[in-house]
Amino acid sequence: MKLAVASGKGGTGKTTVSVSLALAAKGPVQLLDCDVEEPNAHIFFSPSIEQKNRCTLTIPSVIESNCTYCGKCRDICRFNAITVFNKIIMTFPELCHSCRGCFLICPEDALAETEREIGFVEKGHANGISFVQGTLRIGEAMSPPLIKAVKAEAETSSECLVILDSPPGTSCPVIATVNDADYTLLVTEPTPFGLYDLKLAVGMLRKLKRSFGVILNRSDLGNGDVGTWCRQENIPIHLNIPFDRRIAEGYARGEPLIVSRPDLRSSFESLLEELVQ
Repeated sequence: MKLAVASGKGGTGKTTVSVSLALAAKGPVQLLDCDVEEPNAHIFFSPSIEQKNRCTLTIPSVIESNCTYCGKCRDICRFNAITVFNKIIMTFPELCHSCRGCFLICPEDALAETEREIGFVEKGHANGISFVQGTLRIGEAMSPPLIKAVKAEAETSSECLVILDSPPGTSCPVIATVNDADYTLLVTEPTPFGLYDLKLAVGMLRKLKRSFGVILNRSDLGNGDVGTWCRQENIPIHLNIPFDRRIAEGYARGEPLIVSRPDLRSSFESLLEELVQ
């Protein structure tokens, strides 16, 4: 089972929930930190990293001696990563999505394949949990290819629970994370911002036709608007996590939620049993 943990905004507690679920799982479990722009799940595990691999994209490099400046490569590129002005051809590697269309259409074989590093993928173990994370190169704007590289390391065993710690928001990085998940948990908070962004996330998942439910973090703050809206939309709220200073203090020390509040472990165990069934 692939279980994604996402939200419409940052700071709702996705990593807190992801780490707690991984620690509460009774069988084989793997945690994939897909928030490659700012991975932080490792802070709560201190995993032993055993492997680190570069993640690269294939981009075009111009062989000008072969180029006739016909402009076909420019015309096929929807990301403006290659352009032709009269007898000048220019490439913009940071814009290239590595679709390889330019290689296929060039009639003169004037494009050679080169690599551009966008980040790296690390694999390791901690507390019996298999762990994978991606780290995007500083200044890099395109994270979905690296997220896909992280997900490619997912265990394929039917007995292993794979937990995907998603980036925040509802844009391409989140879609790349949750698009093939068996179930998605949306973590939100009982505030106007929490409800607004929850609605965006729900709309995204309904568009993708994915199954999902809600976890309400800091549930005893704010008002009851999130619960009311979820009932109106027939969205299950699987778990309410209370606001507790002990949890915040433990988080600041790099301590998982179910270590700060061990009484909540049974709630996460019950949640996993419910979702698997």
